[in-house]
Amino acid sequence: MPIGGNLDVAKEILRGVAQAQDEINRSGGINGKLLQVAIANDDNDPNLAQQVASQFVKDSRILAVVGHNASNASIAAAPTYQQGELVMISPTSFAQNLSGIGSYVFRTVPNIGSQAEQLAAYTLKTARKTNIAICADSKSIDNQSFRDELVKNITAGGGKINPTNCDLSAANFNSTVMMSQLISSGADSLVLAPYIGRINKALELAAANQGKLTLFASPTLYTFQTLKEGKGDINGMVITVPWHPTAIPNNPFSQNAAKLWGGTVNWRTATAYDATTAITKGLQQSNNREELQKVLHSPSFSVNGATGQIAFQPSGDIKGKAILVKVQPKSNSATGYDFAPL
Repeated sequence: MPIGGNLDVAKEILRGVAQAQDEINRSGGINGKLLQVAIANDDNDPNLAQQVASQFVKDSRILAVVGHNASNASIAAAPTYQQGELVMISPTSFAQNLSGIGSYVFRTVPNIGSQAEQLAAYTLKTARKTNIAICADSKSIDNQSFRDELVKNITAGGGKINPTNCDLSAANFNSTVMMSQLISSGADSLVLAPYIGRINKALELAAANQGKLTLFASPTLYTFQTLKEGKGDINGMVITVPWHPTAIPNNPFSQNAAKLWGGTVNWRTATAYDATTAITKGLQQSNNREELQKVLHSPSFSVNGATGQIAFQPSGDIKGKAILVKVQPKSNSATGYDFAPL
């Protein structure tokens, strides 16, 4: 978990793990044994993630791992889990090159292609934007995948990508100067795709925008930090996400989460819950790491989770669809704003 790097995101993920743990233990555990969870901090740092993975592999008490958060960390750690034959299920890493990286590597966040496709269609057909600028983070593998998929879908749909190079990780990045360049180049909309640890850069750009360009964003910006710091600057911004509390009517997860945590939760909590639920379901049918991996890959394996039915493809991915949400004012929200489904 990125406990030192982004505590809010770490909490979002840990809530999902804890909720699944609480439910399984209240129902008698896994074949009579209580599920125990060990928490490690990797700060979303690839080197630290590799060290954590090595420690987990050596510890025979660890039967599976829920993590890591950022794709930079997951991709760095994945070979260690694969070589050590320890199941890793990332609930949040959506980079394309994590797909099929190893038979012990899974994830419960849907392929980013479906999310980029949905946002591209909305941008072109509903918002009717014709000159779309994208400000991504060149050091974020997740959002580079998102950018590539978005460009592909916008281009295929007949849209135009603004040629201005906007890199949120650039050492000399200046939001005011960048906005001036984007507007001068004819952009009529702006897609924000920051690294999870540099959300502040995207919010600075949103503030400099002053409502001139219509805002869109990758799933990374679905955070409490976005609402707390962005406020009116991001009002109306549309974000593509893999889950929303209202996505599945009558799904008990959302109601149980609200009771347990005292409010609504976001997609990272849902996908972390699903990762933990998949592991516990798999462990009910297995006795060791190797057997768990085989159970999860079995065509007959499935379990109901927060996002729907969880079943893994040969690549380790799950099938899923995107949901679009929009930042809107909300009087009873702690920030005065909330993410509302479109």
